[in-house]
Amino acid sequence: MRVRAQYSGGLELRAAWNQSCRLYWIVGLFSLFSNLMMLTGPIYMLQVYDRVLGSKSQETLVALSLLVVLLYGVMGVLDWSRGRIMTRVGARFQNALDERVFAAVLQRSAKGTDFESKTGLRNIEAIRRFVAAPVFLACFDLPWAPIFLIGIFILHPMLGWLAVAGALVLVTLTCLNQWFMHQSQSAAGVLRFQASEISDQVRDEAEMICALGMQEIVRQRWLKERKGALDHQTRTSDVTGGFSSLTKTLRLFLQSAMLGLGAYLVLENQMTAGGIIAGSILLGRALVPVETILNQWEVIQSAKAGWGGVGVLLSGAPVAPRRIELPCPNAHLEARSLTVVRSGEKIAALRNVSFQVQPGQAIGVIGPSGSGKSTLAQAITGALQPVGGSLRLDAAALDQYDPTRLGQHVGYLPQRVRLFDGTISENIARLDPEMDADSVIRAAKSAAANEMILKLPNGYETRLRSAHGRLSGGQMQRIGLARAMCGEPPIVVLDEPNSNLDAIGTDALNAAIRSIKARKGAVIVMAHRPAAIRECDLLLVLENGAATAFGPRDDVLRKTVQNHHEMHLASNDPKSTP
Repeated sequence: MRVRAQYSGGLELRAAWNQSCRLYWIVGLFSLFSNLMMLTGPIYMLQVYDRVLGSKSQETLVALSLLVVLLYGVMGVLDWSRGRIMTRVGARFQNALDERVFAAVLQRSAKGTDFESKTGLRNIEAIRRFVAAPVFLACFDLPWAPIFLIGIFILHPMLGWLAVAGALVLVTLTCLNQWFMHQSQSAAGVLRFQASEISDQVRDEAEMICALGMQEIVRQRWLKERKGALDHQTRTSDVTGGFSSLTKTLRLFLQSAMLGLGAYLVLENQMTAGGIIAGSILLGRALVPVETILNQWEVIQSAKAGWGGVGVLLSGAPVAPRRIELPCPNAHLEARSLTVVRSGEKIAALRNVSFQVQPGQAIGVIGPSGSGKSTLAQAITGALQPVGGSLRLDAAALDQYDPTRLGQHVGYLPQRVRLFDGTISENIARLDPEMDADSVIRAAKSAAANEMILKLPNGYETRLRSAHGRLSGGQMQRIGLARAMCGEPPIVVLDEPNSNLDAIGTDALNAAIRSIKARKGAVIVMAHRPAAIRECDLLLVLENGAATAFGPRDDVLRKTVQNHHEMHLASNDPKSTP
């Protein structure tokens, strides 16, 4: 399954990669001329040692030197151009996929964070770094290594066989390096991911951790994962460094051996002195790409892992087909035999749930923790897709709406409110720069948050930071409610809306529900507390993912709740506390 996913996602990667096919050909052409000009040095040395020194012609030396300067200048321009082109190829590749990968990360994360969604954007960066790195150009130079080896054979077969033996040893070292590093790098990647997850949790829950005295325990847990990742990374670096040092030493030894063998052959009158220097230069040029690849093997491995990770990510979040833009729906929501399975789970979180809500109605969804209330809320917002049954808004299945448009039709207050970096007005407007101020203020008033916001130092322009909020839980809840109501969406989903509200806040919540009903909207309230269902007309009872009762609120309470009288009083008492 994973191989199939990688192949499916790899089609998109290859399509983005192939956008620069012409540039690859240009780089290949530049590499051709650049590598041909690499012969300048050996030929120059041959001419200097065998002709200039023999004839003692200064004119010839000057002419040859001027020609060499010109050729090396052209070679430098070609190398510089190759590097600039590949830098832009990497940038083009990333630009072609950034939006798609970001959307896939968002789509996958909405269903639950996994390794691919967590590392998706970093993986694209790893591929881009590989394309722009010298190691990628070394791959263009590597096919020319046999040409340089043939040149050494022309000088003398014994020198050629020495060079071939050295090249084979280096290739063997490259294969061993890959084999030794693969497992260690994979393990290090997983441990780094786990350590990052813990650090994110610590940052988000710092207040709770300190309040419960968990600092030392959390620190030790993080250090354990971090140390494991560092140990694996250290071993990987040791292996890489060892192979790199061995390769460098071997290359220097081969060049010295080439000089020694060349000197012997000169003494035996089997070649000229210029051939010694030329052979050494050719050997160095043949081995440089191999050494570069070994020295930057980690870049190659990161790009390889990134390619596979992005392939899996894109396959798990396919591009949604273009949809006809449907008109703004009425608040008519119907579920028929709705079945939902959360990502990574085998047991359905919701099974055969059916209900409907009409414009001007509010439905309360109650049940114990884990009964499926939040899953239902996420299904209504489109974050989770049904695997069975249907969920329709004005007779149209939710997947017939464009996800962005659906978000405008369905207001959502999650169980845990998270605000974005930005001003309060931007948060209420859902970061939409085109949202007018009147809509923002009207939404804040509907959520009874206007006065609270005006009392802040900068009012609606008060800046917030998502990681270090300056607002209380109740204040965030009201702003989240205003955000859900902004733009007057036909459907509003409230997941445990009064979890952080006091009595005044609860009264404001109920007033907001009444205002939504008054404008012929529909409200779905997931609740534990009786006060949250005070304004609900219908009641849906969930247990273990299945609906056990649905109908008018009082009728359902009468049939399913033993303490119906107390619940009825609490749900209808305007002074009831949450």
